Amino acid sequence: MANLSTSKLSRRKFVQRSVMAGAASSLLPAVGHATKASVATAAGPSLYETIGVRPLINAKGTYTIISGSLSLPEVKQAMEEASHHYVNMDELMAAVGARLAAITGAEWGIVTGGCAAAIAGATAASIAGADPEKSQKMPYLAKGNLKNQVIIPKHSRNPYDIGARLLGVEVVEVDSPEQLQAAMGPQTAMIYILSSPDAASGPLSIANICQAAKARNIPVFVDAAAENLTIPNIHLAAGATLVGYSGGKCLRGPQCAGLLLGRKDLVQAAWFQAAPHHNVGRSMKVGKEEIMGMLTAVEMWTKRDHDAEWNTWKSWLANIETKVKPLPSVTTEYLMPEDLSNHAPRLLIKWDGTTLKITGTELAQTLDAGSPRIQFDESSGTRPDHMESSLTIMPYMMMPGDDKIVADAIFATLSSPPKFSAPVIPQGPPASVAGIWNVQMKYLCGEGSQRFLLEQKEGAVTGVHQGEIYNGNLSGKVQAEQINFRSVMPVGGNEIHYSFSGTANGDSMSGTVALGEYGHAQWSATRES
Repeated sequence: MANLSTSKLSRRKFVQRSVMAGAASSLLPAVGHATKASVATAAGPSLYETIGVRPLINAKGTYTIISGSLSLPEVKQAMEEASHHYVNMDELMAAVGARLAAITGAEWGIVTGGCAAAIAGATAASIAGADPEKSQKMPYLAKGNLKNQVIIPKHSRNPYDIGARLLGVEVVEVDSPEQLQAAMGPQTAMIYILSSPDAASGPLSIANICQAAKARNIPVFVDAAAENLTIPNIHLAAGATLVGYSGGKCLRGPQCAGLLLGRKDLVQAAWFQAAPHHNVGRSMKVGKEEIMGMLTAVEMWTKRDHDAEWNTWKSWLANIETKVKPLPSVTTEYLMPEDLSNHAPRLLIKWDGTTLKITGTELAQTLDAGSPRIQFDESSGTRPDHMESSLTIMPYMMMPGDDKIVADAIFATLSSPPKFSAPVIPQGPPASVAGIWNVQMKYLCGEGSQRFLLEQKEGAVTGVHQGEIYNGNLSGKVQAEQINFRSVMPVGGNEIHYSFSGTANGDSMSGTVALGEYGHAQWSATRES
């Protein structure tokens, strides 16, 4: 039997990972939904394959880069029915808001264009309410007596807080109750908190922040995008003014939809700031189809058998474990979530890459390139220095029958892996790269100028990476003329990761740079004399 352990898989951990870019059947035992097999019987290539896009089996989780979740059949039906009629959008959202309030126990609710749009709408409502003059002034907050600050605890900084930043506000970061008290003032529009284990307890917990904010009449928004929807809502019960959810994750609603729940006047003001109204949220339009699909997803959330879903996920992982456990050096471990975000068990498979002649990284890459294509939660192991390997399977978004496909694919590849060779290490003394370098970046669109300030000790390189706006620490190595540098530039709640590779030739260097989710660029550098 595999070991059991807990593992924090909060939204923060999801966004910190390197996201690799590349039918519907409900888990409801009591509802007669189409099976995966029946959907797959159509002759010919799939809709995606007709344009050269390869669909995948999602053993990774609710990542937007791999299209989140598959909407429930009831959601698809609601969206189809909604598409056949015209409605007045204000009348529609008023009716949906009342229904969401009745279901969730919140004062009011609206459907948004995803949780990021809920963040932006909450921020806009907290700044301008439903005042049309102030609404038209955003995001230019310097004049007009608009509140222009959003407080964010340090533990809550993340890439999604750009939903607040795009309104032009100044982010005030706090790391203690004393800093929070000092930061709250007449210019504070809102406090943003990312729900996570870090925000569940401690001096800057959601409850403590809400208590402090209530005394100053400052709204608090909780980002619960990837969490299970709790009824009654735990964040509103803790004192939050507003809470946002993604519709295309665990709720299995439309991918381009989300929820904003909470205080009625602010939620209604967030709708006022959004399309069809000509305010800052106009570009975040949500259609009648997404609105009715999202409402249906919430209705279905109250009807789904969540215990049965959990047991189904465990059974899928057990089937995979049974298949791979007999292989030499393989051990397994179940990872249990500690919070409501991405709330599902996971299976960690470990093995010796030397024994099975394949690392976890190589296995993940092989199955991503295979047919059917499969993507996994995490993998580890690199040749030749780190052959201890692992692969983590997240069943959260898998469909019935995927467990057999995944188990067979892992077993077959571990049993008879492709031939892998250790990378060729260039021979010769390392090129000298110490000094100050002027770097030219050529992006997919546009160019930029940066600098390297490098120190070198034999083949090891450290230094500073100066960008056009931000700076980061750089480290890497030189092997003969081959160079590999990595750096990370902190950007508020986000980070830009650079992975430079190329060659050095005297006072010049050039190559390519991987930018994570931002793609690739070309770079060249010349040493300052």
